Amino acid sequence: MEHVRVDYNGVPTPLSHVASISASGTNLLIIQPLDPNIINAIEKAILKSNLGLTPSSDGHLVRLVVPPLSEERREELTKMVKKMLEEQKIVVRNIRRDALEDLKKQEKAKEISQDDLRRGETKLQKVTDNFVSMIDGVGAAKEAELKQV
Repeated sequence: MEHVRVDYNGVPTPLSHVASISASGTNLLIIQPLDPNIINAIEKAILKSNLGLTPSSDGHLVRLVVPPLSEERREELTKMVKKMLEEQKIVVRNIRRDALEDLKKQEKAKEISQDDLRRGETKLQKVTDNFVSMIDGVGAAKEAELKQV
């Protein structure tokens, strides 16, 4: 729901800024607008967001029933998780590359020795490997959670 933008006085505003969102049970979200006059705008924004959820309101609250995940949707979400994981690994590798360039510049400027450069490269690789394994662990846990019925 954090990406849903509501047209509030002509300005696209995040849903969380114009309403409180709470969970009631495992498959029901309740949205209580701070201004009751924007319930229709909230419903339109949710429908427009392509979340696959149909809002229902009673004039004071908007209720969203979240259906159980189908096998197809689980596979789709697993692919999305894998894509996000790869993006995060690329970020870690880019940080490693930048840090390695800094180390080489320091060695070229004679600020550090070749031995210090090698030690720095080794430490940098260990830290990178540690973060990549953390990303993989989070990804494996999320994939297991998605496959659980």
